[in-house]
Amino acid sequence: MLDLTKNVLEDMNKQLDRIIKSINQLDNDMIWKKMKVSMNSIGNLCLHLAGNEYQNLISAIGNKPLIRERSREFNSDGGISKEELSSLLLRTRSESASILSVLSEEDLKREVIIRYDLDDWNRMLRVNALEEETYEVRVISRLLVQVAAHYGYHAGQIVLLSKLLKDSNEHITGQYH
Repeated sequence: MLDLTKNVLEDMNKQLDRIIKSINQLDNDMIWKKMKVSMNSIGNLCLHLAGNEYQNLISAIGNKPLIRERSREFNSDGGISKEELSSLLLRTRSESASILSVLSEEDLKREVIIRYDLDDWNRMLRVNALEEETYEVRVISRLLVQVAAHYGYHAGQIVLLSKLLKDSNEHITGQYH
């Protein structure tokens, strides 16, 4: 495996471990609690991370069909247990790792098309685009860095929200202050 893909997966796996430790401390109702109406729940963030990883790594790089309802990730308010969320994140990671493990140096320089659902694209960018305009193009090496940074950003939110929802002496990161 290439150094870049190994490092990206290693960091994303570390973040995934923190997410799972965080949600395992909570009950299913807490997973879906929004601290404010304008905020996302931990469940929303987990769905969003799985959707984003699938869209970018599995669909764009792995050339699998786009199966994502981005708006559902943010509109869901329950009905999915913490075990199901963990399973979704782990399945997505397993599929991503299979795709990334076979990339070559030449692949890292290749451009891929990241497709979006028309409604999601228009809602996300607040535009009124046509179907043929709902995509982005990225070089794989750049996309890997962006996906890993995005994953870490939301993993940090999940850790913080879990600590706000249930005070614990558990050191999720494995590091002490």
